[in-house]
Order: sequence, then C-alpha cells, then structure tokens
Amino acid sequence: MLEKLFKLKENNTNVKTEVVGGITTFMTMAYILAVNPQILSASGMDSQAVLMATAIASFIGTIAMAFMANYPFALAPGLGLNAYFAYTVVLQMGYSWQFALFAVFLEGLVFIVLSLTNVREAIFNALPLQLKKGISVGIGLFVAFIGLQNANLVVADSATKVTSVNFTENFNTVGIGALLAVIGTLIIVILSVKKVNGAILIGIIATWLLGIVCQLTGIYTVDPANGFYSLLPAWSEFNIGAIGQTFGQCFSPAAFANVNWLDLFVIMCSFLMVDMFDTLGTVIGVANKAKMLDKDGKLPKVKEVLLADAIATSAGAVLGTSTTTTFVESSAGVSAGARTGLASVVTGVLFLLSVFLSPVFCAIPGFATAPALIYVGFLMISAVVEIDMEDFSEAIPAYLCLIGMPLFYSISEGIVFGVVSYVIINVFCGKAKKVTPLMYILAVLFILKYIFL
Repeated sequence: MLEKLFKLKENNTNVKTEVVGGITTFMTMAYILAVNPQILSASGMDSQAVLMATAIASFIGTIAMAFMANYPFALAPGLGLNAYFAYTVVLQMGYSWQFALFAVFLEGLVFIVLSLTNVREAIFNALPLQLKKGISVGIGLFVAFIGLQNANLVVADSATKVTSVNFTENFNTVGIGALLAVIGTLIIVILSVKKVNGAILIGIIATWLLGIVCQLTGIYTVDPANGFYSLLPAWSEFNIGAIGQTFGQCFSPAAFANVNWLDLFVIMCSFLMVDMFDTLGTVIGVANKAKMLDKDGKLPKVKEVLLADAIATSAGAVLGTSTTTTFVESSAGVSAGARTGLASVVTGVLFLLSVFLSPVFCAIPGFATAPALIYVGFLMISAVVEIDMEDFSEAIPAYLCLIGMPLFYSISEGIVFGVVSYVIINVFCGKAKKVTPLMYILAVLFILKYIFL
C-alpha cells in the first residue's frame, strides 16, 4: 500500500529511509513547539494553547503536503511571521491577537485562490534557473547561520553586530551548549563521512543525551530567565484542554472590535508577501537539494505544494497560531534520504503525538538540533558550483540573492534582492529580452512594497 501511495521505488527510496528522514526533519523542527508559544504569548495568548495549535496545524499542513504533493516537505508556524504577529500587529499597532489571527486566516484564503489560479505556480516558474540555484545556496547559508545562533556559537556584539562565543564566560549555560553543539557537528560529519545511515538524527540525539549528562552532573545549569531550560521532560505542565482558549477565536467579536480596514489590508498583504516568497524560496532550495527540479528548474506538482501550504495557513489561524508555512528544516530530512510524502507523514504524525508528548520534544535544546542545521547548510551550498559564473548578468543576481538571505535574516528579502537586481542588470546591459513579463511585475511590486508597506 505504501508503494502505491508514495511511489517509493520510482523515487529510489524505501520505507526505512523515509522514516529516518521524517524523524530527522521533525527533530530539527521540534524547537518551534517551544519557540512559537514563547513569541505569541507576548501578545496575550495562552502559551499552552499556542503549543497545541502549533502541533496540530503542523500536522494538518504536513499531512496535506504528503498526500497532495507526495513531497518530503514539512510545515509549521514560521519564525519571523510570528514575531510580526506578536510584536508589530498586537504590541505596536495595538490590535487584539484575535484580530491578528483573522488577518492570517484571510491571508490563507487569498493564498488558496492564488494557488488555484496558477499565480503562485507562474511566479515559481518565472524565476530564472540560475537565480533558483542562488536561492538554494542562500538558504544553505541561512540555515547554517540559524544553527550557529541556536548553538550560541554566534552571538550579538555591539561593535561588529555578531561575533564568536566566549566559551569561558557563562560556561555552565552558553559555553557548554556551544561546546556540545561543536561535538554534535563533529559526530554528524564523522558519521556522514563513514556513510552511516541516519547520521543527522544520531547526532541530534547524541548531543541531547550529552546535554542531559551535563545537567545531571552540574556542568550545565538550568537558567529559565535567560533561556536555558531543563533538558529533562516536565510532564506536570501538560494540559490538552488549553487549545479551547484559541480555537476559533479569529471569528470572535474581539477580532472585529475597532478595526481599521485599511490596516487590515496592509497587515494581510505583509503576511502574504513574506509567506509567499519564504515558501517559494524554501521549496526551491529543498527541491534543488533533492534533485526534484527538472532541466528547466520547474518542480512537478508545484501547485499542490503551494495549495497545501495555503490550506495550512488558514487552518492554523482557526486553531490559534500565526502563519503556517513550509519549513527550511525539511532540508535536514532530505539530506537524510527522504524523497516522498511518506517522510512527511512520519513528521506529521510526530507533530500530532507531540500534543501528548510535548514535554519530551520541548526538552530538546537548540544546541542539540543546531549541528543538523550547520551540516545541512554545507550540503545545500553545493549548488554554488552549478551557477554559471561566466555570465555576470545571471551570476551576480544569484550572488546578491544568496548573500542577502543570511545577512538580511530573511529568505523572502534575499529573493527580493535577487529579482530586482536581475531585472535592473539585464535591462541596463541590453539583455531585456530574456527578462519575462512576470519578472518585471515582481520587481515593481517589490519596490512598491518597500515604499508603502
């Protein structure tokens, strides 16, 4: 039955590989179960309710991806969009979190319409192949940078913006976590060189277990006030009924109290633009890594991929969470061998189980999943050798795109940088004929976005 549903042989994979890939993707994404409630609770939402909504929305979106598109792409509430939800829409603009959920719900509906009318598919196909390669490399750098941050190997610095960690300062919190992340990265690399199956997953679990040993022996110190939590599951905090506090609240009277409809339109468009190009960038990057793009850089069933993403966004809003989108951490599962929707089913089921086992998954620290992201970043930048460096009109926009993602800390901003520079460079270099009409439209829209949004 699994062969019939997911065409394993056709995709040169098997059940074991898909299961390992699905678990690996989940393990690298599990942090969202802890991070999303932390961020959205700043808007006044109940953190337990957000956790439940996060898990169920991720399950719905990932399962939809599995059966609609048969790809190993997993979905969950996106970082950045949740911060915009909590800190800008609610705290800065003064709207209720119920209103913000309604804006996300509307965005999902618009996404569904755009997906059904081929608009998003046309945008995906309109991006030049060399730019898509740049997107893949940029996502690799972005993923690695996230990993370095999660491990506290890269920390903020007032003079240089970022710098390397001081292992001896706060060794029992920051230092030991960073050191364990280095050890975990080496474990993954060594196992990968030795061609051990499941190297990424083994590295995550091994790093977590080493962290538990450090906590039990007093080397790692629990300090919740500064973001260093216990690495042991805390079962006493579980409350499955909490989701009732957010479910359906996007349609409650609080969502429509004192609403400025122009604000609603602008907020919805902001969610829409970031979500659309984050998703497109992620899908391009992960699909390129998995060799799923055809010779023209197109992805079969891209409409189904985008539709699943859109459905997940509206479903997540009803449940009580910010925009649900395709996660770049799916690349970890792909790197572990995942090639079909069976891996997504595994990831989705684990998200559903996390409703009941949330204390276990929330105990997985950022420094344990960081090695996987750092290693996956290396795997994804391999596409840089496929960029035609002889044609500057193609290579430079790809370059600007790939450096923009980690430096702007945004996949969508990197794509904007790449698209606008591609159009301008080719027009002024006498190569306007190769720029498609849709690329011109995108460039204009991106410029208008910075002016008005």
